[in-house]
Amino acid sequence: MALVAGGREHYGWGQDRHLAADNYDALNQNTRATGQWKGKAPNIPLYPRPESVKPKPDEREKPKTVADLYRGFQ
Repeated sequence: MALVAGGREHYGWGQDRHLAADNYDALNQNTRATGQWKGKAPNIPLYPRPESVKPKPDEREKPKTVADLYRGFQ
């Protein structure tokens, strides 16, 4: 699954890791929003995640029109 998702850097990144990273980011955003800062609130970086590789669309992946579907049934 890691190779399908984008490479070896995705190894070990299951649903539990993604949810834990999302919780970490949500807690940081909540802390930033509700904290009592003198002046501007500091920027808290997001939890580092592996980059996803999106497949490039092929000609075959184009959405079919009604006319294409009708021709397929004939």
